[in-house]
Amino acid sequence: MTQAIATLLHARWIVPVQPDGCVLEHHALAIQDGRILAILPQAEAATRYRADTTLHLDRHVLIPGLINAHTHASMTLLRGLADDLPLMSWLQDHIWPAEARWVDPDFVRDGTRLALAEMLRGGTTCFNDMYFFPEVTATAVREAGMRACVGLIALDFPTAYARNLDEYLDKGLALHSELQNDPLVRVAFAPHAPYTVSASALERIGRLADELDIPVHIHVHETAAEVADFEAKHGCRPLARLNQLGLVSPRLLAVHMTQLEPVEIDQLAQAGAHIAHCPESNLKLASGFCPSARLDAAGVNLALGTDGAASNNDLDLFGELRTAALLGKGVAGDAAALPAARVLRMATLNGARALGLAADIGSLEPGKAADIVAVDFGQLESAPVYHPISQLVYATGRHQVSDVWIAGRQLLANRQLTTLDSDELLQRAQRWQRDIGAGPGA
Repeated sequence: MTQAIATLLHARWIVPVQPDGCVLEHHALAIQDGRILAILPQAEAATRYRADTTLHLDRHVLIPGLINAHTHASMTLLRGLADDLPLMSWLQDHIWPAEARWVDPDFVRDGTRLALAEMLRGGTTCFNDMYFFPEVTATAVREAGMRACVGLIALDFPTAYARNLDEYLDKGLALHSELQNDPLVRVAFAPHAPYTVSASALERIGRLADELDIPVHIHVHETAAEVADFEAKHGCRPLARLNQLGLVSPRLLAVHMTQLEPVEIDQLAQAGAHIAHCPESNLKLASGFCPSARLDAAGVNLALGTDGAASNNDLDLFGELRTAALLGKGVAGDAAALPAARVLRMATLNGARALGLAADIGSLEPGKAADIVAVDFGQLESAPVYHPISQLVYATGRHQVSDVWIAGRQLLANRQLTTLDSDELLQRAQRWQRDIGAGPGA
């Protein structure tokens, strides 16, 4: 007797990520109640299950949904606004003035929705965000049916979002309470950086993070100049300040980390902290090179992020996979460093671990949420296919993503978005382009 289920996906290959390096050929994946029910040979699946929806993906590989461990989603509306500049000039002379002029709830809603569409079409099913008006971001994510960890932003200075630390935290805690039982949207504290958030504020955030059992997502050691300036002002490196405050722990998700000494790598490994590696943004801003191979060898959990589209200039995790692999080898001087399976894990299971979601997402295993991406290997640019995992990392573009499911719901079907209106998103983006391009701060 066959079992009735929601969805059955027959695929040429399945790369579950866990176990490491595993590739299943001619298998099927069964989905019921938004979760993976089973992964089994196609012939067995055909006799065991009767599905409401059955897809035969005979030239595709199924992988876990990609996890963007660090981005600023609504900054998609600032894509290309100020290119070819060093970090602090880019930030202080262009991005912060533009944000002061334009960022409001409408900007965040439209920018986030545009980012959601781009990420879904590129195989990203979950992202970790840091930006103003996080409640607006959360609403956009929920409406689209995507998965996210939304940052509870904190800064030492007033913005359009909040006047002081108390207001940042009050708004953040209210959002945390609202989302406590949400199946798709979580929160993390998101103090911007040690140079923009005081020690007393960081200490307070650390205590709250411990009480609420949520991550702390923060830019750390992004450039050599930033580290040197902080050390001159405070007598210690930024990571040392975080350690003094008790923030270097399994809750910490430190972004960028291009400037690290051997003792700091050991400290991060011993503490169980996580790093969001953003190779393309770091390259574009000439911020430095995260020692990813050394961190990986030391046992530090490395996740992968795009950063915002204002400094990348896209939200393409397939691009980051290739760049992370190649850059890691080049910096290490070792062609065997960061093999393809390790890098794919960075963008999937490692990202889930960094966000505290590894029990639910990051790999294709029975019982986990059905966050799944189908990648078409049937195009001539992908032929021949000897090693599917290597193909994913070194020879795959986001345009090959054909279908995406989150919690069993199909949000991309044959390259078409099912919960977002592409034409409307383009029209709104063009309106913002006209306004921002003509206004102060552009």
